[in-house]
Amino acid sequence: MRIVAGKLRHRCLQMTGLETTRETQDKVRQAIFNMIGPYFDGGTVLDLFAGSGAMGLEAYSRGMDTVYLNDLNPKAIAICKKNCEILGVSCVFFTTMEYSQFLCQNNVLMDLIILDPPYAMDHIQTILEAVIPCLSSTGMIVFEMGKDSLFPEEVKDLKLFK
Repeated sequence: MRIVAGKLRHRCLQMTGLETTRETQDKVRQAIFNMIGPYFDGGTVLDLFAGSGAMGLEAYSRGMDTVYLNDLNPKAIAICKKNCEILGVSCVFFTTMEYSQFLCQNNVLMDLIILDPPYAMDHIQTILEAVIPCLSSTGMIVFEMGKDSLFPEEVKDLKLFK
Protein backbone atom coordinates (compact mmCIF):
# COMPACT_ATOMS: atom_id res chain seq x y z
CA MET A 1 0.00 0.00 0.00
CA ARG A 2 1.28 3.45 -0.86
CA ILE A 3 0.39 7.14 -0.98
CA VAL A 4 -1.14 7.76 -4.42
CA ALA A 5 -0.48 11.47 -5.04
CA GLY A 6 0.88 14.70 -3.62
CA LYS A 7 4.09 15.50 -1.79
CA LEU A 8 4.39 11.97 -0.36
CA ARG A 9 3.50 10.23 -3.63
CA HIS A 10 4.74 6.64 -4.02
CA ARG A 11 5.81 6.40 -0.37
CA CYS A 12 4.88 3.05 1.17
CA LEU A 13 2.61 2.54 4.16
CA GLN A 14 2.42 -0.34 6.57
CA MET A 15 -0.90 -2.15 6.87
CA THR A 16 -2.45 -3.10 10.18
CA GLY A 17 -2.85 -6.81 9.45
CA LEU A 18 -5.83 -6.81 11.80
CA GLU A 19 -8.91 -8.90 11.00
CA THR A 20 -11.15 -6.05 12.11
CA THR A 21 -9.58 -3.53 9.71
CA ARG A 22 -9.79 -3.45 5.93
CA GLU A 23 -7.41 -1.18 4.09
CA THR A 24 -8.76 1.11 1.37
CA GLN A 25 -7.04 0.05 -1.84
CA ASP A 26 -4.80 2.56 -3.63
CA LYS A 27 -7.09 2.75 -6.67
CA VAL A 28 -10.16 3.37 -4.50
CA ARG A 29 -8.34 6.11 -2.56
CA GLN A 30 -7.30 7.69 -5.85
CA ALA A 31 -10.88 7.60 -7.16
CA ILE A 32 -12.25 9.15 -3.96
CA PHE A 33 -9.74 12.01 -3.94
CA ASN A 34 -10.21 12.64 -7.65
CA MET A 35 -13.94 13.10 -6.94
CA ILE A 36 -13.64 15.44 -3.97
CA GLY A 37 -10.82 17.50 -5.41
CA PRO A 38 -7.42 16.06 -6.05
CA TYR A 39 -5.55 18.66 -3.96
CA PHE A 40 -6.26 20.86 -0.95
CA ASP A 41 -4.99 24.27 0.05
CA GLY A 42 -4.56 23.67 3.76
CA GLY A 43 -7.09 22.54 6.30
CA THR A 44 -7.68 19.88 8.90
CA VAL A 45 -8.65 16.28 8.22
CA LEU A 46 -10.15 13.74 10.61
CA ASP A 47 -9.89 10.03 9.82
CA LEU A 48 -12.31 8.81 12.48
CA PHE A 49 -11.91 5.05 11.93
CA ALA A 50 -8.28 5.34 10.85
CA GLY A 51 -6.98 1.79 10.58
CA SER A 52 -3.51 2.34 9.08
CA GLY A 53 -4.20 6.07 8.59
CA ALA A 54 -3.90 5.78 4.80
CA MET A 55 -6.90 8.01 4.00
CA GLY A 56 -5.89 10.79 6.40
CA LEU A 57 -2.27 10.62 5.25
CA GLU A 58 -3.36 10.75 1.61
CA ALA A 59 -5.26 13.96 2.41
CA TYR A 60 -2.13 15.35 4.10
CA SER A 61 -0.03 14.44 1.07
CA ARG A 62 -2.51 16.33 -1.10
CA GLY A 63 -2.34 19.53 0.94
CA MET A 64 -4.12 19.25 4.28
CA ASP A 65 -2.10 20.87 7.11
CA THR A 66 -3.21 18.89 10.14
CA VAL A 67 -4.32 15.28 10.57
CA TYR A 68 -6.39 13.70 13.33
CA LEU A 69 -6.24 9.91 13.36
CA ASN A 70 -8.62 8.04 15.66
CA ASP A 71 -9.17 4.31 15.97
CA LEU A 72 -10.57 2.29 18.83
CA ASN A 73 -7.88 -0.37 18.37
CA PRO A 74 -4.52 0.61 19.94
CA LYS A 75 -2.69 -1.68 17.47
CA ALA A 76 -4.13 0.30 14.56
CA ILE A 77 -3.01 3.59 16.13
CA ALA A 78 0.46 2.09 16.65
CA ILE A 79 0.63 1.44 12.89
CA CYS A 80 -0.64 5.00 12.24
CA LYS A 81 2.18 6.35 14.39
CA LYS A 82 4.73 4.19 12.60
CA ASN A 83 3.43 5.34 9.19
CA CYS A 84 3.65 8.99 10.26
CA GLU A 85 7.18 8.43 11.51
CA ILE A 86 8.21 6.76 8.23
CA LEU A 87 6.65 9.60 6.20
CA GLY A 88 7.94 12.39 8.45
CA VAL A 89 4.45 13.69 9.23
CA SER A 90 4.51 15.57 12.52
CA CYS A 91 1.34 17.70 12.49
CA VAL A 92 -0.81 14.75 13.51
CA PHE A 93 -2.86 13.91 16.59
CA PHE A 94 -3.60 10.31 17.61
CA THR A 95 -6.47 9.08 19.76
CA THR A 96 -7.85 5.65 20.66
CA MET A 97 -11.47 6.38 21.48
CA GLU A 98 -14.89 5.16 20.58
CA TYR A 99 -15.98 7.46 17.72
CA SER A 100 -18.80 9.05 19.72
CA GLN A 101 -16.44 9.80 22.62
CA PHE A 102 -13.96 11.46 20.27
CA LEU A 103 -16.69 13.60 18.72
CA CYS A 104 -18.00 14.69 22.14
CA GLN A 105 -14.53 15.75 23.27
CA ASN A 106 -13.45 17.35 19.99
CA ASN A 107 -13.49 21.14 19.72
CA VAL A 108 -11.81 21.50 16.31
CA LEU A 109 -13.77 22.14 13.12
CA MET A 110 -12.66 19.75 10.39
CA ASP A 111 -12.44 20.58 6.70
CA LEU A 112 -12.56 16.93 5.71
CA ILE A 113 -13.96 14.05 7.74
CA ILE A 114 -13.25 10.54 6.54
CA LEU A 115 -15.57 7.82 7.80
CA ASP A 116 -14.87 4.17 7.07
CA PRO A 117 -16.43 2.31 9.99
CA PRO A 118 -16.57 -1.48 10.14
CA TYR A 119 -19.31 -2.58 7.74
CA ALA A 120 -21.05 -4.38 10.61
CA MET A 121 -21.45 -0.95 12.24
CA ASP A 122 -24.31 0.06 9.98
CA HIS A 123 -25.35 3.17 11.97
CA ILE A 124 -24.89 5.53 9.03
CA GLN A 125 -27.42 8.19 10.05
CA THR A 126 -26.26 8.18 13.68
CA ILE A 127 -22.61 8.58 12.69
CA LEU A 128 -23.38 11.35 10.18
CA GLU A 129 -25.49 13.29 12.67
CA ALA A 130 -22.71 12.98 15.25
CA VAL A 131 -19.99 14.38 12.95
CA ILE A 132 -21.93 17.35 11.57
CA PRO A 133 -21.08 19.63 14.55
CA CYS A 134 -17.37 18.92 13.91
CA LEU A 135 -17.53 19.92 10.24
CA SER A 136 -16.48 23.39 9.07
CA SER A 137 -19.02 25.38 7.04
CA THR A 138 -17.24 24.46 3.77
CA GLY A 139 -16.21 20.98 4.90
CA MET A 140 -16.80 17.61 3.27
CA ILE A 141 -17.48 14.14 4.57
CA VAL A 142 -16.29 11.01 2.81
CA PHE A 143 -18.25 7.98 4.01
CA GLU A 144 -17.17 4.54 2.82
CA MET A 145 -19.81 1.90 3.41
CA GLY A 146 -20.78 -1.58 2.32
CA LYS A 147 -22.52 -1.90 -1.02
CA ASP A 148 -25.62 -3.22 0.76
CA SER A 149 -25.74 -0.31 3.20
CA LEU A 150 -28.56 2.17 2.77
CA PHE A 151 -27.71 5.86 2.84
CA PRO A 152 -30.32 7.86 4.78
CA GLU A 153 -32.82 9.78 2.67
CA GLU A 154 -32.00 13.05 4.40
CA VAL A 155 -29.43 14.17 6.92
CA LYS A 156 -29.63 17.73 8.24
CA ASP A 157 -27.40 20.21 6.38
CA LEU A 158 -25.73 17.59 4.16
CA LYS A 159 -25.93 17.19 0.42
CA LEU A 160 -25.17 13.79 -1.07
CA PHE A 161 -22.60 13.99 -3.85
CA LYS A 162 -22.29 10.36 -4.83
